[in-house]
Amino acid sequence: MTDQSIPDPTATLDEMTAFNRTGFGTALGLEFLELTADVVRAQWTVSPTQHQPYGIVHGGVYCAVIETIASIGGATWFGDRGNVVGVNNNTDFLRATREGVLTAVGTPIHRGRTQQLWRVLITDGQDRLVSQGQVRLANIEDSSRIGN
Repeated sequence: MTDQSIPDPTATLDEMTAFNRTGFGTALGLEFLELTADVVRAQWTVSPTQHQPYGIVHGGVYCAVIETIASIGGATWFGDRGNVVGVNNNTDFLRATREGVLTAVGTPIHRGRTQQLWRVLITDGQDRLVSQGQVRLANIEDSSRIGN
């Protein structure tokens, strides 16, 4: 990995896991299992810090995981042409979860010159669909424009 604000497309799985364990990514605890321009797969162990008051995983956790998986996949595909930023996240919550290991798998639906669309599925240890989402990403060639 390089000392950049975006992940290096050639990062190993361990490097990507470490890269994502900074800032907000620390709360998610994702471990990357597969990372290519065509599929991103990661898992995490649910913890009580991820629960909402009723003792189930907070929907925001699923939204964050889905956006993380899609963004890293999109950035890997876009490579050194620039950065990607999420512009829409549509997440469905399908099954309440209290504990266990969850797996997220993201694949591209569309990759174009100015935008990408990724679908992410989250399953539990029994391979039941827990949450699904789509994230639209903008491809930004001039990364100095991000945040301005």
